[in-house]
Amino acid sequence: MVRCLSICEYQSTNRDEVLQSIGDNIRAERNRRRLSQEGLAELAGMNEKHLSQIENGHANFQVLTLLAICRALGVSVSTICGE
Repeated sequence: MVRCLSICEYQSTNRDEVLQSIGDNIRAERNRRRLSQEGLAELAGMNEKHLSQIENGHANFQVLTLLAICRALGVSVSTICGE
């Protein structure tokens, strides 16, 4: 699991790296639960394409979207952020 960055670390880090690390962690948790992207998207109440973009680090998403994904996976935000 990749750790998300603190605010201080984020300021000196590439935005794309942060989005990619979060996406990687979401994918890892989804796979650990043997969920498809379609299944997780349905549980989180979101579009499968948007979930795919998040997992691939290609979407800048809202905090509420992250909370919905975490709720659907049964994990905390800190788990996804690797803290």
